[in-house]
Order: sequence, then C-alpha cells, then structure tokens
Amino acid sequence: MSLSITLTVNAVPRTIALDDPRVTLLDLLRERLDLTGTKKGCDRGQCGACTVLVDGRRVNSCLALAVSLDGAEVLTIEGLAEGEVPHPVQAAFIEHDAFQCGFCTPGQIMSAVGLIREAQAGDDPERVREAMSGNLCRCGAYKGITEAVLEAQRRLAADAEEKAA
Repeated sequence: MSLSITLTVNAVPRTIALDDPRVTLLDLLRERLDLTGTKKGCDRGQCGACTVLVDGRRVNSCLALAVSLDGAEVLTIEGLAEGEVPHPVQAAFIEHDAFQCGFCTPGQIMSAVGLIREAQAGDDPERVREAMSGNLCRCGAYKGITEAVLEAQRRLAADAEEKAA
C-alpha cells in the first residue's frame, strides 16, 4: 500500500509516495530527498543531531513519522542560508568556533534558530544552555554554542529593529 503526502521542504512543495507508513522524517529527508545535512545520531530522540523545524517548531526528525506531517512545512539546515549568505546563526557559530567535529552542528544550529524564533533564548547563558540541552555535543563545544546563540539573537533583534525603523 502506498501513501502520498505533501510537504513543503525548504520552501519547495513536494509530493512524496511512501511505501511504508513507518518511515521517519529523518529517513525521508536523508534517503529519499538527499538532504543529508540532517544527521542520524542516536535514532532515539536523545541527541538532537536530527533537529529540524516543522511548522516553525523544533522537532527530532528521527521520532516523527513522515506520514503524520502531511501538509507541514519543514526547514532543514540546507534551507537556512540565503544563497551564499549564511543565516546569522550559522555566521555566529563560525565566529564563535561553536563546533569541533561538526557532526552535531546542523542539529545545534536548527535548534538555535527554533529557540530564537520561539523567543525563548533571553540574554541569560544558563537559559540558553537549558533550552539547548536536547542537543548533545560529544566534543564539548557548549561554551562556543552558547555564545553563538546569544550573538545571533542580538544580531537578529538588531536587524528586526532596523527594519522596523
């Protein structure tokens, strides 16, 4: 039995036939849509390497069945930059050396983008660390990650103020 779902992935509408209703969003992205920036870490929702935004909210894509997301808007790391211009969170991660091996970086960045969009980051490093605690970094780059999130949030807030003025 084949099921058909429609997703908007990185602003591109896609209709996808699923042969198996048990396919996760992570496997759909990586194996069917060739969007391999989203990483498969634990495959149990414990590490956050597979974090993407679904309808603007942070989701561990390894835990989400693709069939349950029919009609959703999905944003992955590949859809974050505007052409060659990195998203402010991506730029802040580079500037603050917020990665080492880089495996967790896409999930960390997507979680940070979601956190900032949810207006949950605040300006307290401890609050950011707590809100990002679902994303693990085996290399221990947490200090740089926290600094990058705070810096990106300041930049995005300044950009929003500038546009409003």
